[in-house]
Amino acid sequence: MIENAQLISLSRQIALQRRMDVVAHNVANINTTGFKAEQILFEEYTMPVARDRTFPNLDQPLSYVQDWATIHDMAGGTMIQTGNDLDVALNGDGFFAVQTPAGERWTRAGSFQISSNGTLVDLSGNPVLGLAGPIQFGPEEVGIAIATDGMISSSAGARGQLRIVEFDNPQALAREGSNLFSGGTPGPNTNTRAIQGHVERSNVSGVSEMAELIRVTRAYESIASLTQKQDELRRSAIQRLGDANA
Repeated sequence: MIENAQLISLSRQIALQRRMDVVAHNVANINTTGFKAEQILFEEYTMPVARDRTFPNLDQPLSYVQDWATIHDMAGGTMIQTGNDLDVALNGDGFFAVQTPAGERWTRAGSFQISSNGTLVDLSGNPVLGLAGPIQFGPEEVGIAIATDGMISSSAGARGQLRIVEFDNPQALAREGSNLFSGGTPGPNTNTRAIQGHVERSNVSGVSEMAELIRVTRAYESIASLTQKQDELRRSAIQRLGDANA
């Protein structure tokens, strides 16, 4: 019986540790442009293996906690005006497409810059993709303008159109480093508008996440205390059994 209680407590501790990791990751990215918070879902796992002659029924179901899935919070973040011609925010469900050494990836972070060879890149140096591939600028070009449909022009004329993609199921995307997503089946842009001179802030609520971090920490400490008491109870029971048989 004590072992069962300890196993259940351990499953709860593991779930709380997982939740703490997710909350801490959200808090760490509260100022990351275009970052999307994560939430973790838990479910009850019932295992009918507890057996004791004192139970009304021979088998007694045990309820454990397990993390079922991690979901992306795709709610839009606050739009902040920067005045930088190469900053682009997305109003809608779409993503920018960038080319990485591992293949195409998707991002909501629209803080772009021009590399030394004239390629439009993200802050990690990945080329930002247009409908016809990476977007290039000449050394003398000025007056870069980006329309709401992603069309880019400069003093040299049209330079291409940003490739903005949408997904029927954004939850199928896998989070990677550098604020990128992979996977999913990208579709054409239908309702997302590009807004030049703005960036989208992280959608993490600092107040909510800090309150959740405190709640999870206290719950973890409470379970740890209960586990310690259960361990002391087991040692006491073993000691009494040894004294009785002495």
